[in-house]
Amino acid sequence: MPGSTILNPFVCGCSWMWLKNGGPRIGFGSQKTSQFLGGFDNRFEDSEFVRISTTLSLYIGRHFLVGFLVLFVLFLTLILMLDTVELLRRAASKPHVTFGMVVEMALMKLPHMGQQIFPFSVLFGGMAAFWRLTRSHELVVTRGAGVSVWQFLLPVILIAFGLGLFQIMIVNPLASTTLTRYERMENVHLRGQKSFLALSGSGLWLRQANPNGQSVLHAKHILQHGDEVELNDLIVFMFEGKDKFRGRINSKSALLEDGFWHMRNAWVHIPEEPPAFEKDYWLSTDLTLDRIQDSFAPPETMSFWDLPGFIGTLEVAGFSALRHRLYFHTLLAAPFLMCAMVLIAATFTLRHSRRGATTFVISGGVLTGFVLYFFSDVVYALGLSDSIPVTLAAWTPSVVATFLGSAMLLHLEDG
Repeated sequence: MPGSTILNPFVCGCSWMWLKNGGPRIGFGSQKTSQFLGGFDNRFEDSEFVRISTTLSLYIGRHFLVGFLVLFVLFLTLILMLDTVELLRRAASKPHVTFGMVVEMALMKLPHMGQQIFPFSVLFGGMAAFWRLTRSHELVVTRGAGVSVWQFLLPVILIAFGLGLFQIMIVNPLASTTLTRYERMENVHLRGQKSFLALSGSGLWLRQANPNGQSVLHAKHILQHGDEVELNDLIVFMFEGKDKFRGRINSKSALLEDGFWHMRNAWVHIPEEPPAFEKDYWLSTDLTLDRIQDSFAPPETMSFWDLPGFIGTLEVAGFSALRHRLYFHTLLAAPFLMCAMVLIAATFTLRHSRRGATTFVISGGVLTGFVLYFFSDVVYALGLSDSIPVTLAAWTPSVVATFLGSAMLLHLEDG
């Protein structure tokens, strides 16, 4: 408005750099504006090249951060609604599952889903921020002042990298804890699963269902030979029903065979009866090697800080830690993937201010997000099958996206 004394920090910052870079001396219509520009950033006086001001960096970074947060919350809300509807459908045939339990399960799963949409929130948040700045010609003024695309993208890239660190250091531990609770509730209330397994430094703990109740097995050492699993220094606690103690078995070793554990040199302790020695003892089970390995804590339920130790424990026990090592490297690559999303977002929004460009930006961003998601899943599957090295499978999406975004920006800037 004429005579207004409210200063736009973006315009002030860009105009000062333009003047310092030899641009025409244009009046700003306000004495306060001139005074502001006169003392804006004296560092440019001793510089031979144009530097982006702190004010402008904060302005662009704030636009990106707001766009990211808005889209992230929108995505989370949509996911929560869809998950709640799906869980209600699955619980329709389970009268004991209440609506409150369904909502709790959906909330417990939400942080994990938030991790999955982090890169897409960065991508679309960056596109929204850059599109708004381009449509208002603020980025045009910035580039006209001599600031390169890499300079005004730097604060956004740093914020994206920080968001990646926040995801793996803060969000991931929270998501792993809540996902563990969600899976337990899902297994008990929706799947009726009664077999659970845990591996720690003290050995293997396994709970399995028996025809007359359930058993809890603890083995100090685990050996795997091909398709065979052998437990050493084994103790079995047998229960009738859920919590009525029925006896204990001590065995030097037990071999998993078809439908039972084959124990050797076992001592069977039954309440109010003397211990009985059995050279061979068979304990029925419905477990197989594949079910045992699948029952280990999925990598998604392990905190970023706990994964290295758990990987070591798995490998010492003789089990494959491929899934967990792949997931760990994927988390390490997350901050760089966020930076790549910023580069790709910039390529779609920096030079498309003409009529009809909105459709191009939206469709291009959706298509890019879909292609990246599909490509990441394919490479991840190849890593899980051990067809390619773990590091290659985990880091390829970030590296490819970074190279693609950088090449397109170089063409946009210098081509």
